[in-house]
Amino acid sequence: MTLTHPTLARQLAPTPSLLRDVLLVVGGAAFVAVLAQAEVPLKPVPLTLQTLGVLLVGAALGWKRALAALAVYVAAGAAGLPVLSGGSAGLMNAAGTGLRASVGYLFSYPLAAALVGFLVERYALDRKFLGTCLAMLAGSALIYAVGLPVLGALTGLKGGALLTAGLTPFIIGDTIKLLLAALLLPTAWTFIRK
Repeated sequence: MTLTHPTLARQLAPTPSLLRDVLLVVGGAAFVAVLAQAEVPLKPVPLTLQTLGVLLVGAALGWKRALAALAVYVAAGAAGLPVLSGGSAGLMNAAGTGLRASVGYLFSYPLAAALVGFLVERYALDRKFLGTCLAMLAGSALIYAVGLPVLGALTGLKGGALLTAGLTPFIIGDTIKLLLAALLLPTAWTFIRK
């Protein structure tokens, strides 16, 4: 029984090299940065396609490269590159008076991508629709488990008000993104096998 299943990236580029890994990590970070530009400017946290990118990068690259890719993405945004939602940059809010409300979600991205990557490598969950849904659901739950408490600490929101600001507006979009990923990944595996 194999304990590590190949990822899409390993299947498409099977020869190990430092160059391959650097290109995959930078490419994963760039992919999330591009998806972050699709934004609905909600307050205090915008609605973007970033999480779709986070989950897909996790599944495609595996846990180590996904962790690195999302760490590069967050570091690039923190360093001032306009890669965050809507072309923004930096970890401070627009007024410069404190951390941006979405910082907890941002810091969860490397962890969520690594979790999805681990589940894919360990259990090959990205080969079937239901398995992909489970991996993506686990990654999404981790994003909220980190993001919501930080949002509450930064804004002072609690209970229902916190859920209304940081969870409820995103449920439908996250469900659509999860289903999209659950269609894309098994389809990609079907093409690779041919």
